[in-house]
Amino acid sequence: MKITVHGCGYVGLVTGACFAETGVSVVCLDIDSDTVDRLQTGDLHIYEPGLEDLVQRNLEAGRLRFSTDIQAGVAHGDAQFIAVSTPSGGNGEADLRQVFAVADSIAGHMTGYRTVVCKSTVPVGTCAKVQARIAEKLKERRAGFACDVVSNPEFLKAGGAVSDFMHPERIILGTRSERAIKYLSRLYAPFQRKRDRLMVMGPASAELTKYAANAMLATRISFMNELSGVAERVGADIEQVRAGIGADKRIGYNYLYAGCGYGGSCLPKDTDALAQTAREHGYRAQIVEAVSGVNESQKALLGRKIQAWFAEKLPGRLIALWGLSFKPGTDDMRGAPSLALIEFLLSQGARVRAYDPVAIERCRALLGDRHGLEYAQSAGEAVDGADALAIVTEWPQFRSPDFGLLMDRLREPVIFDGRNLYSPDVMRDKGFRYFGIGRGERIARDNGSGVHPVGEEVFRPWGSFEGLGQGEGYQVKRLRVLPGETLSLQRHRRREEHWVVVSGTPVAERDGESHSLNVGDHILIPLGAVHRIHNPGDEPAELVEVQLGDYLGEDDIERFEDVYGRA
Repeated sequence: MKITVHGCGYVGLVTGACFAETGVSVVCLDIDSDTVDRLQTGDLHIYEPGLEDLVQRNLEAGRLRFSTDIQAGVAHGDAQFIAVSTPSGGNGEADLRQVFAVADSIAGHMTGYRTVVCKSTVPVGTCAKVQARIAEKLKERRAGFACDVVSNPEFLKAGGAVSDFMHPERIILGTRSERAIKYLSRLYAPFQRKRDRLMVMGPASAELTKYAANAMLATRISFMNELSGVAERVGADIEQVRAGIGADKRIGYNYLYAGCGYGGSCLPKDTDALAQTAREHGYRAQIVEAVSGVNESQKALLGRKIQAWFAEKLPGRLIALWGLSFKPGTDDMRGAPSLALIEFLLSQGARVRAYDPVAIERCRALLGDRHGLEYAQSAGEAVDGADALAIVTEWPQFRSPDFGLLMDRLREPVIFDGRNLYSPDVMRDKGFRYFGIGRGERIARDNGSGVHPVGEEVFRPWGSFEGLGQGEGYQVKRLRVLPGETLSLQRHRRREEHWVVVSGTPVAERDGESHSLNVGDHILIPLGAVHRIHNPGDEPAELVEVQLGDYLGEDDIERFEDVYGRA
């Protein structure tokens, strides 16, 4: 059997190489001569596990060729696969110009019947338009033959595309042509020897199935990201929630991981295109629209957490970034959450040192030389001297790092985990400040009043405080001071404070005198006294603080010395 694949991008290259592996004679066409020349030598322009070996093996066997000769390509294949890009337009609609250009080329060079197979992800009705377009061209040529156009959507995961193609869960053919069904059934026979995976339906149903599948996956991700926001606010752990609902067989565990948003060439583009398709037909797909909105907000979440932690001290800080590609197993940067985070951090005056096992060059090509952005050659180099670590892509090598070495290399033991790779309890025991998505510590901003809601824990570089109670003229807090940390030297003009030690051995400084404290000790900080607290111990120190006065606002703090630059 002979086929031609139009487009040597991600889908086209995988399609051509996998069919060649079964003995099919394949020609892959592309208009980019540089790309074709590279591929003909086995030099791939994309990274996908297993694909390079597959291409090299079939090049050497003569079953796979790459060319820019469209006329020869159309003459070669009984089936013409369209596998070109359909990027999003300004309103979310799919840009079909490349699809129609290929259709015109096929129609202009056909010398007999061809089965035209649309692998590109396209809106409902596109195959009918391609069919009509080719038919019109053939009529103009007064050709005595026709063609059938079939929707055959791809279901390939980046990082697992070769396996997905070789071991498909389903093979969908959208056509009413028995001739096309018979030919494509033979072509796909090697991929369904254990059981029949072929599903034949109308072209519109096949096109909608592709969009619906990606929209469903995106919905599950955005739903979990919505829940993670609830979990942070009520004190739940989203990973425990995921385990609980995933155990229900009606729900399952796939695509239920909260994180810093999804990216790639499919989910963002296809959800937008599905929503636009609905609008064009007089219907508003509200859930689909909301899914995209949640994802855009989620991509900004890590940046907001980092900004809340460092506050006005973010400019000049060095943030180590682990992971650039939108998911592990690929160098694809399209729609990657890392891009949103990098742009935000640079806009705030922070510096970024990024590492990714395979996507650095692709990121460099996208962002160019940017002031404040540098790339590391290893995960360890990325964190050397960094003020915090942000994890954006869950590459396997990030799952079990040497935490002792990580602690030594970071200037501050702070981790913002956009993929929830680590246990918050384990990270706390190891001495890290750990902020995940829907789990770990929570960062809250002051509201300016100085009175914090009961039960809300507010994190600071020196530790944290939590509101325990409040009323007219008083406020009670729990202070947690990390080992080696010191609060600012300060005084209040409208309130006094009482400190009671409940754990640790802190040292209180009051009007120039130091007081070593133990569990159960109490010290009064009178109105106007210059004071601060320091924890010289190896364990966190906890104190209960009672504030009494006619005004408890934050602007009643006058700072004299502060290691965090707030004086």
